Amino acid sequence: MSKLRKSARGQPCTLQIFPYCQEDSETVVLCHLNSLAKGMALKSQDYFAVYGCNICHDIVDGRRQTLIDKDEILKCQMRGLERTWEIMIGEGLIKVA
Repeated sequence: MSKLRKSARGQPCTLQIFPYCQEDSETVVLCHLNSLAKGMALKSQDYFAVYGCNICHDIVDGRRQTLIDKDEILKCQMRGLERTWEIMIGEGLIKVA
């Protein structure tokens, strides 16, 4: 398991998909976002991922259906990516030159 995947333990959910988010850091894992380079059963790189609670993760992966449109979910993913990178950079897990 990579350092970035391990770093998700105990973090807040950065997806925060309202009103579904559990805001329970005990269920947070590193949620890989969709990328053009990935296909069925392939994950994007660990740096293209967000911290997500189990419900938000299910929504992003399509395992849980909602009335939220895909554009709004994409916005949540991009905000979540920014929040996740802020945490990772602050903790020295990602370095920006």
